[in-house]
Amino acid sequence: MKWIPKDIEILLKSKEYVDTAVIPLVQIGFGEDMKQSSAMSEFITLLVNHLERQFTGRILLFPPFTYLKTDNEEKWVNDLQKWTENIKMCDFRHIFYITCDSDWKANEGKMDAELLWMPALPLENMEESQKMAMIDSQVKQILNLFMKKWR
Repeated sequence: MKWIPKDIEILLKSKEYVDTAVIPLVQIGFGEDMKQSSAMSEFITLLVNHLERQFTGRILLFPPFTYLKTDNEEKWVNDLQKWTENIKMCDFRHIFYITCDSDWKANEGKMDAELLWMPALPLENMEESQKMAMIDSQVKQILNLFMKKWR
């Protein structure tokens, strides 16, 4: 399920089945960081959209949590913690953050959710079919992590 009115309406009627929140963490960088930042954003967006299709009816894909690369990490963590608190109030039993930014790994212990770090794969020069094959391979790895958490 996506963060769109039609899916939210379904969610509200069948909340007991949708117990997992997925939030992409997307870094925004400017200047020299802009290309890397956009590549990570493209990869994460394709990844979480494919993941959502695999688990429609079980997960809610939230809009990306975006943050400035130039802000300090403490600000990122505090802002994200506010999201986590609000999401938990909506009775989501499992919360997953997915990112390509390795800086989040250093703050993993401060977060009250599962952090999945995926290295951004270079997609810019790939054919669409190659991109989807690569994304599908990555999603299969994540599926196993989700299944273990749900048990």
